[in-house]
Amino acid sequence: MRHDETPTLSQAATSLRTPPADGPSPWVLRIVIVGLVLTALNLRPAITSLGPLLEEVRDGLHMSGSVAGVLTSVPPLCFAVFGFTAPRLARRFGPSAVVCAGMAAIATGLLIRPFVGGTAGFLAASALALMGIAVSNVLMPVIVKRWFPGRVGTMTGLYSMALALGTALAAALTVPMTDALGGSWKTGLAVWAAPAVVAVVPWVPFLKDRGNTAGPAAGTPAAPALRITRSRTSWALACFFGLQATAAYITMGWMPQIFRDAGIPAGTAGVLLAVTMAMGVPLAFVIPRVATRLPTQGPIVLVLSGCGLLGYAGLYLAPAGGAWLWALLLGVANCAFPLALTMIGMRSRTGAGVVRLSAFAQSTGYLLSIPGPLLVGVLYQHSGGWGLPIALMAGLLVPQTVAGVLAGRDRTIEDEC
Repeated sequence: MRHDETPTLSQAATSLRTPPADGPSPWVLRIVIVGLVLTALNLRPAITSLGPLLEEVRDGLHMSGSVAGVLTSVPPLCFAVFGFTAPRLARRFGPSAVVCAGMAAIATGLLIRPFVGGTAGFLAASALALMGIAVSNVLMPVIVKRWFPGRVGTMTGLYSMALALGTALAAALTVPMTDALGGSWKTGLAVWAAPAVVAVVPWVPFLKDRGNTAGPAAGTPAAPALRITRSRTSWALACFFGLQATAAYITMGWMPQIFRDAGIPAGTAGVLLAVTMAMGVPLAFVIPRVATRLPTQGPIVLVLSGCGLLGYAGLYLAPAGGAWLWALLLGVANCAFPLALTMIGMRSRTGAGVVRLSAFAQSTGYLLSIPGPLLVGVLYQHSGGWGLPIALMAGLLVPQTVAGVLAGRDRTIEDEC
């Protein structure tokens, strides 16, 4: 009896290759849950650890404001380019093996990027880490749909909450850890490789898993090929995803600088970014659960967008005076991300459809988001202030809201294709 309760890693792999008829055993699901949580914790520190130290990195690498804008545009570029490869890699190696490799790439990239020397080397090592993040981004909804088809909202909320927690911790702790480790921005950035190493471990038992993405015990025939570009919902979801990603990466890359330029110390600016990210911890768990219980998700989109508009207005009018309130409001607005992930799982009836929709919506969306952070850097450098960049951020919320309402309608891509 005790042997059954404490299976070995080899037994896990065997069970995954030949799942029981009534579905995977509880301990296998627990390992998957641990893997999802640890993976999610590592999907943003590569980005949010950089924001609080951006000024030091710029000085150390002799970057201009425009080049720093390019740096903040690298994440969505990598997510778009490498995200398109995720479905093919998942079909060949299995989604769990690809996520495992993604965590290894994140660890390697974060460890070497501060020490390779020069802007080009920093960007190349960042791209390696972001490649791992990109494929994991796409495959997280796929793994949820496969292993937890009846609990998409709950499991999406769980890993979205972990993602928000990792995002916030990196923003809040990078500056204090940098000071504690001797004050070098290089050490302060490299230390975030350690959690990614830990995240590799839960996926090791699943390396030989080649199961289809519809679920271990789905028992359904393969879905016909979808011409996903014919679906209006797919395009609406891609636009919504892209515009919320634009806002998120502008926030992660530039919000600490907005506060620092308003006279707020670097450490406090990092904590304010952490507050923004931390709002996603509880809300990222609640919003997907609420979204799956509503026939349409448009009302949630409207609430999130309203908070974003209030936050941007505050940054424009009194960035230092109401800094904590603006950080909270923008944190609520950033919860468009877990909502988008939830809608990806809801807008398709099959696991195969979720793979296609996740890759299309995320990769196309990240492609659309590339110009935003770069344009903010250019506007900031040439206008000498934050008025125009903040106006741009607020203006982008209008099409984001429209796309979100359209993506939230009660329909599936199979019906439209």
